[in-house]
Amino acid sequence: MTEQNFEQLRRAMVVSQLRTTGVSDATVVAAMGQVAREGFVPADKAPLAYLDIAVPLGGGRALNPPMVTGRLLTAAEIQPGDRVLLIGAASGYTAALLIALGATVVAVEEDATLVAQGRANVPAAEWVEGPLTAGAPTSAPYDLIVVDGAIEQVPAALTDQLADGGRFVGAIVENGVVRLVAGARGGTGFGYRAFADADAVVLSGFARPRAFQF
Repeated sequence: MTEQNFEQLRRAMVVSQLRTTGVSDATVVAAMGQVAREGFVPADKAPLAYLDIAVPLGGGRALNPPMVTGRLLTAAEIQPGDRVLLIGAASGYTAALLIALGATVVAVEEDATLVAQGRANVPAAEWVEGPLTAGAPTSAPYDLIVVDGAIEQVPAALTDQLADGGRFVGAIVENGVVRLVAGARGGTGFGYRAFADADAVVLSGFARPRAFQF
């Protein structure tokens, strides 16, 4: 496919997937209309980059559908200069969008291959290779945490890295249903609310402890 083909697909994504599904922030729509999503997936998966699906990246990881990314970034209410901790940064697509929106990004990824790709794709971000559940406490506090996937629970180890009043967006798996959520930290407390069901990519390592069965 040519660059012109991808530009046409990107415009179609904006019209048919973003504006019709609640992605209402004009700056988010503009960023997603400019950042070349096909550059963040394997070459043989590039024709799939603008479909409303999760695109496999290898190693059991995938790029979230555009609608999921767009709705999370809209809910995040990003302001220029925000310090953002991105969990599950993968090959860097969401990091590139956050930087386009004026944020400073610390990108955490545990897959070494994806970290290498991310550093090449988005050198302006600070990349941290390590467990997703640990975050990057040495660079805390953050104005915003973006979990780029679905998790069963939000560890205190992450929310403790938020500044007072800091925001959180991600997806939570509850009873087999994935819901997009937005939250905030106030003092020593943290809470979130669900605002949409979605087919977000599930991230490993965030399993909720299972109750014993007798």
